[in-house]
Amino acid sequence: MEDGQIVELFLARDETAVQFASEKYGLRLRSLALHIAGEVQTAEECENDAYLAAWNAIPPNQPRDYLYAFLARIVRNLALNRCRDRERLKRAAFVSELSREMEECIPAPDDLASRMDDLALREALNGFLGTLGEEKRNMFLRRYWYMDSVADIAKRFGVGQSKVKTALFRTRNQLREYLKKEGYSV
Repeated sequence: MEDGQIVELFLARDETAVQFASEKYGLRLRSLALHIAGEVQTAEECENDAYLAAWNAIPPNQPRDYLYAFLARIVRNLALNRCRDRERLKRAAFVSELSREMEECIPAPDDLASRMDDLALREALNGFLGTLGEEKRNMFLRRYWYMDSVADIAKRFGVGQSKVKTALFRTRNQLREYLKKEGYSV
């Protein structure tokens, strides 16, 4: 079933929408949550909670063309929240490492004006990602969205870890420069 049809079922408040979304994206959503949370049971809980969150968020949102991205964002945030809630030191250190890497590029929202600028920042990030080649963009997303390790990324792309580290470093620098041009102080 197509995403638009599943969203129509959500809009019609038809419970089969959850079933179709689960059949189409369940494995990928669980895999994302498992990668972040590290526990099968937590991953399953995040997936189920994501369907409930989607049920409550559709409407007003109508992600007809990007249902997986919509659900993945929910699952990712739920899994990250579970990690924080359970105070798992090893995972918290990993998330902290990734946050530190990105803090060099993206300004932190430390006042109300910065928080209100989230939409513009999202558009700038999407614009930046559009300027990257496919391999660099995918490496960047694997690291900072899916939270893959450098070793996992290297294996996925069939390259050395040093190439991945260099590509990520250069991409972060490019992002920093791109955001400066867009008017962000980094």
